Amino acid sequence: MNSEKINVFQATKDVKEYTNFVVGEVNDHVVRAAVIDGEFHWHKHEHCDELFMVLEGELFIDFEDGTVSLKPGDVYTVKANVMHRTRSNGRTVNLCFEKADNDING
Repeated sequence: MNSEKINVFQATKDVKEYTNFVVGEVNDHVVRAAVIDGEFHWHKHEHCDELFMVLEGELFIDFEDGTVSLKPGDVYTVKANVMHRTRSNGRTVNLCFEKADNDING
């Protein structure tokens, strides 16, 4: 067995400031756990879709023409080359699924 069991709730329970780290890999993709309280900068991923799944709190994804609100259990995909930013009004934990070599431009 080449994998390590990770409990995302335990790995993020004491995190108070922004963090983003890989919790798993599958083929050429990674699963990242992120804790956010505030906002991340505007950016886009030119060659990669990005899927978010909220575990705790409420995540907002802002676009140039509106905002999507995600609560625990909600999943949303930001398509490649779409300018966006993530933010929250309190501690929020989410998983992000993306290519391992994802690029950030913006």
